[in-house]
Amino acid sequence: MPAMQQDWFEVAAPGGMLRLRRAVHPRARRLRLSVDINGARLTWPPGTQPAQAQAFVRQHAAWLRQKLSELHLDEIVPALRVGHPDQLHLRGESLHLRWREGRFPALAHGAGSVQLQLPAHSARPLALAQGLLRGFLEAELRRDAARALHTLVPHLGLAPSALQVRPLKSLWGSLDTRDRITLDLALALAPPAVARYVVAHELAHLRVRNHSARFWTQVQTLDRDFAQQRAWLREHGAQLKLELMRLIGTAARG
Repeated sequence: MPAMQQDWFEVAAPGGMLRLRRAVHPRARRLRLSVDINGARLTWPPGTQPAQAQAFVRQHAAWLRQKLSELHLDEIVPALRVGHPDQLHLRGESLHLRWREGRFPALAHGAGSVQLQLPAHSARPLALAQGLLRGFLEAELRRDAARALHTLVPHLGLAPSALQVRPLKSLWGSLDTRDRITLDLALALAPPAVARYVVAHELAHLRVRNHSARFWTQVQTLDRDFAQQRAWLREHGAQLKLELMRLIGTAARG
């Protein structure tokens, strides 16, 4: 399939500004709106004029807001813009995202803030910033997961063969046939107790490879509060995945 070029498209509509991912597809024949856990997307045929697209989105604004609400995406997260102060979540806490110029790319995490340093004449500053954020979030989640494994593995008596971290489209974690655990990178944005629950969930699969009552009993032995964390993910998970996508600029798989 031909590659789609994606960016963000904003439309002033009744009820406030709408922000959508704009996907320019060379084979698209008409404008099309779609909504999933990653938010709203506008498929944009080549040659479409912005005024046409704005009118199309306004015409379907009520439908769009309803679908977003059904997925608990009541607020459409704005695009990440280089040089503009922003907010991001880390381990359940809201941090200020700040920018500065420097000789080389760097990320600094301090009290209540994350600062991105980019060279003044970078060819692709947004991609560079998103790469820095992805590496930072992965390191934070790996650290929390390692702590969880250190305390949970002795209780289970079994350990995974490896730990992987990457963006996942719908899952929060998985255990493959080689006993490798994969965690969704979006868990770096959630409170640590939530990430710990997902680790416990996947560890429990080392003993029970299904979701039977026996499995959930095993999860509870590892995490007594698992039901609370699972409920948190059901309520906030879609927004979490959307925020991750805008921060790292990569579509999730799996």
